[in-house]
Amino acid sequence: MMHVLMIGDVVGRPGRRAVGNILPALRHSEQIDLVIANGENSAGGRGLTPETASELLGYGVDVITSGNHVFHQKDIVPYLEMDVPVLRPLNYPQGVPGRGHTILRTAAGRQCLVVNLCGRVNLMHLDSPFQRIDRLLRDFVTVPPVVIVDFHAETTSEKEALGWFLDGRVSAVVGTHTHVPTADARILRRGTAYVTDVGMVGPYNSILGDRIEPILTHFLTQMPARFEVGDGPVVFNSVIIDIDDTGRAHSIRRFDRIIED
Repeated sequence: MMHVLMIGDVVGRPGRRAVGNILPALRHSEQIDLVIANGENSAGGRGLTPETASELLGYGVDVITSGNHVFHQKDIVPYLEMDVPVLRPLNYPQGVPGRGHTILRTAAGRQCLVVNLCGRVNLMHLDSPFQRIDRLLRDFVTVPPVVIVDFHAETTSEKEALGWFLDGRVSAVVGTHTHVPTADARILRRGTAYVTDVGMVGPYNSILGDRIEPILTHFLTQMPARFEVGDGPVVFNSVIIDIDDTGRAHSIRRFDRIIED
């Protein structure tokens, strides 16, 4: 059985520090074979940089996924062209820097395909994530047995639709982006693990990881406000997925913790 840990959106320095504090012991205690983390908010809450990506990889993250903020920090562009396990959404138009999928082997020698997709409903005008993942899977002569999809999307309906679309074709469809964990982790009818949103790794007493006051001011006045990453206790949201040798998921369970900063 292969054990995969998917970590929710890592927000700023507090989120990065929490990953460093929890991941090494968690990886050992749960015998984790593969760690995926969404890092698109790891640099000051917006985007990621080569430095923040390297920090997360140094803590034991195997693949970093992203989403609509992936190009927020300009110095990430040349980094994405390097041979590093950092993904941008697959369904960006052709010619955009970076790649949307990667294949790697675990320490036990098992091959795994990790795919990053971004939703379009209330989010971005990208290529269809449904058509793009369908084409990717059909283009492979032999699809690796384990396929994990990070679907970075806004609406529950679009995420659920992709889960059912890929049921039986991939091992897991894991939702990110909203920073709010959902309680619907389940195995779909044909063996695909699914959860609408993993959540985040970021300040607990916050609004999606940012300080409360500026966001309240924005909602109350509609005036521009500078959003800043919060502080204090940090929530660590993740899911652990158990997958057999055929790529079928047997279980998906939440692993959530509150860490005093």
